[in-house]
Amino acid sequence: MNKSFRQGQILNIVRHREIYTQEELGRELGNLGIQTTQVTLSRDIRELGLVKTADGYRQLQAEPAGPQLVNIASEFLLDMRLAQNLVVLRTSPGNANTLAIALDREGLNQVVGTIAGDDTVLVITPDSETAASFQARMLEMISG
Repeated sequence: MNKSFRQGQILNIVRHREIYTQEELGRELGNLGIQTTQVTLSRDIRELGLVKTADGYRQLQAEPAGPQLVNIASEFLLDMRLAQNLVVLRTSPGNANTLAIALDREGLNQVVGTIAGDDTVLVITPDSETAASFQARMLEMISG
């Protein structure tokens, strides 16, 4: 198991569950098939900037690194189409990656992942209903 994947799973766990101890975190990782030691968990927690709060481990929020999704979508989004659980976003040439990065940073529960080309972003959602909900959210966002 590589370090990046393990740390990504740690972030997913602490974002979606209340985890109060390293033992709980290790158990949750084990449920995902990721075996790790307490020393490795301690190092990962430090490197990820996790802190213990009254609500369990949380990641310290860094200042946003760039424009917000609403601004990027309002400026670059030209068209949106649904295809079952996929949403295809069209931008002006050269701007799809910027929009995909903003979507990924937003951490929307509706979005499983994005793939960007030059002028197209493929947004993958869990199902057709979620895709329609995502599309409505994006339309609301750019409508101001």
